[in-house]
Amino acid sequence: RGKMMRPGAKQYVVARPLYSEDTFAEKHEKVYRHRKTMLNHIQQYFTCDAKRAKNTALSLLPVIGWMKIYRIKEWLVSDIVSGVSTGLVAVLQGLAYCLLASLPPWYGLFSAFFPVVIYFFLGTSRHISVGPFPVLCLMIGSVVTRLVPDEGPPANITGFEGLTRDEQRVLVASSVTFLAGIMQLAMGVLQVGFVVMYLSDTLVSGFTTAAAVHILVSQLKFVLGLTVPGISGPLSIIYTLEIIFGKITSTNVCDVVISLVIMVVVFIVKELNDRFKSKLPVPIPIEVIMTVIACGVSYAFDFKTRYGIDVVGHIPKGYEPPMAPNLHIFQETAVEAFPMAIVGFAVAFSVAKVYSVKHDYTIDGNQELIAFGVSNIFGASFKSFAASTALSRSAVQESTGGKTQVAGLLSAIIVMIVTLAIGFLLEPLPKSVLGAVVIVNLKGMLMQFREIPYLWRRDKPDCIVWLGTCIAAILLGLDLGLAAGLGVELLSVVLRAQFPRCSVLANIKGTDIYKDRKDYIDIYEPEGVKIFRIPSPIFFANIEFFRSKLVEAVGFNPLRILRKRNKALRMIRKLLKKGDLQWTSKGFLNTSSGPIKESEDESNIEDLDQPTDFKDLPARIDWNADLPANIIIPRVDLHSLILDFAAVSFLDISALKGLKTSLKELIRVEVEVYIVACDPYILEKLHACCFFDDEVQPSMFFLTLHDAMLHILEKHPESTEKKSDSEKVK
Repeated sequence: RGKMMRPGAKQYVVARPLYSEDTFAEKHEKVYRHRKTMLNHIQQYFTCDAKRAKNTALSLLPVIGWMKIYRIKEWLVSDIVSGVSTGLVAVLQGLAYCLLASLPPWYGLFSAFFPVVIYFFLGTSRHISVGPFPVLCLMIGSVVTRLVPDEGPPANITGFEGLTRDEQRVLVASSVTFLAGIMQLAMGVLQVGFVVMYLSDTLVSGFTTAAAVHILVSQLKFVLGLTVPGISGPLSIIYTLEIIFGKITSTNVCDVVISLVIMVVVFIVKELNDRFKSKLPVPIPIEVIMTVIACGVSYAFDFKTRYGIDVVGHIPKGYEPPMAPNLHIFQETAVEAFPMAIVGFAVAFSVAKVYSVKHDYTIDGNQELIAFGVSNIFGASFKSFAASTALSRSAVQESTGGKTQVAGLLSAIIVMIVTLAIGFLLEPLPKSVLGAVVIVNLKGMLMQFREIPYLWRRDKPDCIVWLGTCIAAILLGLDLGLAAGLGVELLSVVLRAQFPRCSVLANIKGTDIYKDRKDYIDIYEPEGVKIFRIPSPIFFANIEFFRSKLVEAVGFNPLRILRKRNKALRMIRKLLKKGDLQWTSKGFLNTSSGPIKESEDESNIEDLDQPTDFKDLPARIDWNADLPANIIIPRVDLHSLILDFAAVSFLDISALKGLKTSLKELIRVEVEVYIVACDPYILEKLHACCFFDDEVQPSMFFLTLHDAMLHILEKHPESTEKKSDSEKVK
């Protein structure tokens, strides 16, 4: 009764009693564990002591935690270099991504400043660069152009009176950001950060790729120097392309040339940065260099008046006074604000997770929600728009040696210097330069198209989720596309659980191992025994599939057999009563000379589903022998069925009812059913739900598959007698 390792060979020999669940429970006493009730959990949640208060304060202000371990000598220089590099990129991306939101460019500088300062105190990631994110900017842009279109009157909203079109747009953008911030903060406080787990990497990849296509199309008007009205809603991308191709003959050649030169140079230098990143102390800030050159050239040659190109124009100095959000806009934009809150958090959290794993520290999803919620609420009060993290900017912050959010704070200071002091230098900057910078930064997101063949080869349902999300987001818009992608993803999960790969198992000769009988040659299957495995939870959606697969595996429909047997019994009783059939020592004797007609009496059809009853007959009937009066009933060669529940993690009420019905049908046709490797919690549930009765008994549950098989072979020795001894289960 122990385990014995044979020296020199990786083998084990175990001698132990044969266990059903009942016998195991009798011989091995369980530890009683006190289960907490809902009231206990609520009490624990609201109790407060000094230690808990301290932990809460530290979790709400993570800056305290990492400031205590800050290594000034080792980290400060890296953070300063990283902060300056990131700050320059943040200025440029702030201006560029603002165009996506259909707002005056300098508001992007506000978004690269206010949220960063708040995140410094509240965020748990040390490496992400907070600020404008192109996908969010585009989602804000679609709301802005819906309520304040380029052509025609704005929506009828209280508070728009007396404002210029740009001021109306800023009010819309900051109000929707404020609302998204409230949603993020509420989710963080209610501890529902797990919501983002429903956005799989595949879905986020498909969604961001679709967003990249939208961003590309939205920037074409700046690169080509065309005036194209902002269009929002389903199929907006097609209508926008239609307008662009309609106006393509009036393209500004100067804009195209500037854009192409910048795109080519930036692309080449970025590739060189990637290729030689181990040799370069910091990546070459080529976007900043090209922007400064373009600014100088534009100013020197007066591109605005000479070639009629669109420039950034006057950038006001300083910050604007705080402003309350508009409640009427809240009502109009609540549906769009929720996907913004989710997408902004999901993208930032997934980037933060990558860096936290790389640099070995933990991040807290709920605290991240609180950080982004407060950042957006605070930023929106100062007319900034929704913040998340741009992948390229975070990569700059991390790759230039940023160790903590001190680098993020320094980048915000650089942005502040530009806003307060040197913003006027960016006035001659052509918007086509910003458009070109945005398009070059899309390379990473657009390259995700390469995932399609990989996903198709590895996991087709995942590939369908990717394609479904991407196509829906391109055609329907990002908010509806995200909802559609989520629907496709959840449907794929449900379908995988609804149609699991059920299999019939067989014993691998000479072992206690059982595998799919289709996969192996050297297998042993005792006669009259079937092992059926279901590799998923059983619930309302797949119980009928489970039952149909079970019927397929055993090779007959037990209910039909039962009905035929009960019909035969009814007929035998009638014949005995009439005297056409007599019982002798040799069995039934047919005394009628004429042919016996089958009874057409279909009354009491429910009686046919009841267990076979032999009480008023002279003997039990052997259904596999020849029956009297030419009665023919299909033979049932199966005497035992084992259901392998090792992979069944839960059963719901519908599944309990369906399972009990199937078990009763099998038991009534004299098939013994055994359930093995059942989860203890499922067993508890079965007892709690009064699953057991005179027919379905707890004794059918066995600890392992091999225990059940040995029990069957002991009970039915004839199953093994027809096979040679060498094939027996050891």
